[in-house]
Amino acid sequence: MAGSFPPPTLGHIIEETILPDVNTTVNLFAIHLRRVSGEWEYPLHEHTQFEINYVLEGQQLMNADGSRLLQEAGDLILFRPGYAHSSRSGNDEPFTYFCLHFNIDDQLFLSMLSRIRQTLFRRDSMLTRQVEPVLSRLIDIVRVAGSATMTQRMRLHSAIFELFGTLWEAVSNEADLLSSSAYEKAELAHQIRNRLQGLMGQHFKQGADAQRHYGIDDIAAELGISVSHCNRVFRNVYGISPRAYLSGLVLHEAKLLLSNPLLTVQQISSVLGYRDIAHFSRQFKRWSGVSPSDYRQSAQGELIH
Repeated sequence: MAGSFPPPTLGHIIEETILPDVNTTVNLFAIHLRRVSGEWEYPLHEHTQFEINYVLEGQQLMNADGSRLLQEAGDLILFRPGYAHSSRSGNDEPFTYFCLHFNIDDQLFLSMLSRIRQTLFRRDSMLTRQVEPVLSRLIDIVRVAGSATMTQRMRLHSAIFELFGTLWEAVSNEADLLSSSAYEKAELAHQIRNRLQGLMGQHFKQGADAQRHYGIDDIAAELGISVSHCNRVFRNVYGISPRAYLSGLVLHEAKLLLSNPLLTVQQISSVLGYRDIAHFSRQFKRWSGVSPSDYRQSAQGELIH
């Protein structure tokens, strides 16, 4: 997306590929690789993050919501948030395990993970076999990440996203996790979101009218579905309508542009595809509660202080 930069001059672009924006936030907690004695125990607890737990050597006995899960070397456990669990050695011998807790704001990914009913994945399961190579690379990075250099941190982040990508693919391939119709709806919602994000780029390139049905009619036609079905599927997966989602994108972009003192409100209105500055100002105030000028003043005041 253009961010706070004006669009290129029309007519100068020969060929172009625009990818959907990436605004994903990932929070990682308590990543650790640990070898413990046969007497070690971790008390019953729960947390608000997803947890990936992978045994490298030995056996781990998990008590998960009243069920006993014996995890052997190569087995993987995926806990959803709020899943009460405790752990100890499965045979009173030392064992080694890797643990990762995470939150991610990608609603489609969370929707997919939340549908998983299985918790323990054996080493020969389809999911574990797909995830294991990436997980092993991540563990190798963790082994040497004690000094926490910037290079190691970036490699850790890269490995985490690769793990999520592989996990998404693996979960999608588990036929018993989702009905085919539910999975198709999730994928359709993802396509709608990508096209909504692409509309922002079209506004910048062509000066399109930002209020022209928000492009939803065109998106539905391109995908061969009705507008009502488009709205229903998107709301079912993301919890909001396509119109509200695109409004959020426009508001976010407007705020970025307003933070650039070199751009006038008139220029910003034109870049975002509004008919005139008055139309843009009314819409911005309806979304944010303040006028563009007042927002700019408050944002600049926060920077000064």
